[in-house]
Amino acid sequence: MNKKEDNQEKQKEKPQEEKAEEAQKAPKANVEEKKPAEAKSEEKAENPQEDPAKLLEKAQVELKKQKDILLRTAAEYDNYRKRTEREKATAYADATAAAVLEFLPVADNLTRALSQKDCSIEDLRKGIEMVQKQMESALKKLGVEPMGKKGDPFDAEYHNAVSHIESDDLGENVIAEVFQPGYKLGDRIVRHAMVQVAN
Repeated sequence: MNKKEDNQEKQKEKPQEEKAEEAQKAPKANVEEKKPAEAKSEEKAENPQEDPAKLLEKAQVELKKQKDILLRTAAEYDNYRKRTEREKATAYADATAAAVLEFLPVADNLTRALSQKDCSIEDLRKGIEMVQKQMESALKKLGVEPMGKKGDPFDAEYHNAVSHIESDDLGENVIAEVFQPGYKLGDRIVRHAMVQVAN
């Protein structure tokens, strides 16, 4: 074999070798080309776009759930309000009944006193004094205290001054006379005392 033939055979072999190398490179390129597409498909799998119909269905289910919670809360509040009103009415009725119960003996004694046809002035006075003591006892049991006595310092929060006098016997701004006693229940003023103030 001469040199020419040898060179020709080598030239023939080269294209075959190049083709083989290109063939080996080609799958790699295809793999590299496929990789971005695969990544995109994976991203789609990870973040699939939900069907609008499904989203609407989910929203309707959530809305129904929230509406149910709202209706239950409204019903519970309405029941609480009615129960509170009943309890308030019952408490008021109970307090009124307790107060009336304390005054019933006083009313009974007044009725008995009036039913006496023949009695002396002295007996009548003693009866009235007994009824007065009974009334004071009933008020005390209810926590009601009288206020406004002669000689007490005048206080506009508790006393209502209806007249004014000058007196050397009394100090300045002092109650000279009580026309109508006042009453308080704890810290609450039931009735202001009607008084005359000196100096």
